[in-house]
Amino acid sequence: MKNTRRSIRWAAAVCLGAVLGMPGASHAAAGPIDASDIDVTELTVAEIQWAYVTRRYTAEALTQAYLDRIAQYEESYNAFTFLNPNALEQARKIDRKRRRGERLGPLAGIPVVIKESMDFVGLPSTAGWAPLSSQAGGVDLFPTKNAVVVERLIQAGAIILGKTNIPAFSDDGTRANSSWAGPTYNAVDRGLAPGASSSGTATAVAANFAVLGLAEETGGSIQNPAGAQSLVGVKPTFALVPTTGIVPLAGTTRDVAGPIARTVLDAALVMDVLAGYSPEDPKTSASNGHVPRHGYTSELSRTALRGKRIGLYGPGWRLSELSPETQALYDKAIEELEIQGATVVEDPFAGSGFAELALPGEPYDFRGTESLAYDFQGYLKGLKLNGNAIGSIDELTLIAGVSPFDPVAGPLTWYADVLPVLADSLLHPEDPPDLSDFWALRAQYLSIFDAVMAAHDLDGLAFPQTYEEVPPLFSDATYAATTESAINIAGLPGVVVPAGQYASGAPFGLIFVGPLWSEARLLGYAYDYERATRHRIEAVLEL
Repeated sequence: MKNTRRSIRWAAAVCLGAVLGMPGASHAAAGPIDASDIDVTELTVAEIQWAYVTRRYTAEALTQAYLDRIAQYEESYNAFTFLNPNALEQARKIDRKRRRGERLGPLAGIPVVIKESMDFVGLPSTAGWAPLSSQAGGVDLFPTKNAVVVERLIQAGAIILGKTNIPAFSDDGTRANSSWAGPTYNAVDRGLAPGASSSGTATAVAANFAVLGLAEETGGSIQNPAGAQSLVGVKPTFALVPTTGIVPLAGTTRDVAGPIARTVLDAALVMDVLAGYSPEDPKTSASNGHVPRHGYTSELSRTALRGKRIGLYGPGWRLSELSPETQALYDKAIEELEIQGATVVEDPFAGSGFAELALPGEPYDFRGTESLAYDFQGYLKGLKLNGNAIGSIDELTLIAGVSPFDPVAGPLTWYADVLPVLADSLLHPEDPPDLSDFWALRAQYLSIFDAVMAAHDLDGLAFPQTYEEVPPLFSDATYAATTESAINIAGLPGVVVPAGQYASGAPFGLIFVGPLWSEARLLGYAYDYERATRHRIEAVLEL
């Protein structure tokens, strides 16, 4: 098995070389192997595609191998809310198409997972909330259509293995302990918070339960799980990727969907599938003309950082200081950036007023969530109970017996307590709320950001993803992200990449941030850094 794996890795490297325009050689074909002989740990899209080309794998065998690993370790990590009962049949269809020589999508036969908040026809949409789960004594609501991003994965040939655990209504950036399905554990260290709210997706990818995962965020829910589990995460520009069919927190203003992967190349390949306009999500018309012509792999290069000017974290960006150990890890990362040819610029936001735009004394800035009631009311129109449409928050309250905005039992009520516009919107959620204050705030953020980038001739920013160590799973500490609020309010993109580990073994990551629509460029920087440093921590699972 080890020799087979080495040959596949070698061939995949040749395939990768072809992707990036480097010389390579051919590799002889061989016969298919059984699921029990496939080592799924750390497999990449390129390796799997090469194994399909050389007929070493079938999609059915590979899917079974992942399901076997899930069966072995899932009880210890609780990454999933539901497994897809049709995953093997979907894999067999891919195999039949491949044998017939039919044209296949770019992710054909690649096992992936999707976040619980994403609609998937045939499985309940629970939002991680007990009243919407029959397993927790509530009711099951079923979507009439797949979320747009889920449908795009399916059309690309991906095999959906299942839905992954989240905190109730994704309302936690640190852990999924409030889920009806119980807490999800960090694959790198079960004692650490997994990062949230895309906790299960990150754990599934880090634990090698799947090749790739879909995540979604309003305020750190891609960034935090990727950083907490030594993974790559792409937080896209707002409105680049459709979010229709995903349980919203701020669908009109902040919500984004993106990939979590083990490598930058894999994340870029998923972005090629996800990005761009959908008529089901009108806001994505803003992305027209901004999707790179040659795709999100087009700027992946081992020299992407050479000659670039990269801004560094400081109090001009956020007033929170880095812990001593975080600063030491960041200093090492800065040296690594310089070795790759980058010129670094200390705290370029100093004196700009950027940090002062944040809510004083609040670790998380919730502004933009004023659209929650309106967005959630619209989302409910795509759900049914026993074949009958839901359609409104009032209908949901009657069905579930409690409202998510209930003053006592509702997980979302605190938003209305701090946002008067939302409190008013709850009285008539069918009407768009007045978001003029939020749009003005976004304009302020972007104005300062663009001015600083221009004044210092910056190509991007590279910050520590956290300003202190990942907190324990069972504690009151929150995830100390450096960018989660600012780039969500501004709508800016970010790419998280592994950058080392603390003395305790907890992961440390960098996040590359850039102007609107700069994902391809940021992926290039992250790829260069990843290939030069290889800091990703491979999880060793426990039973």
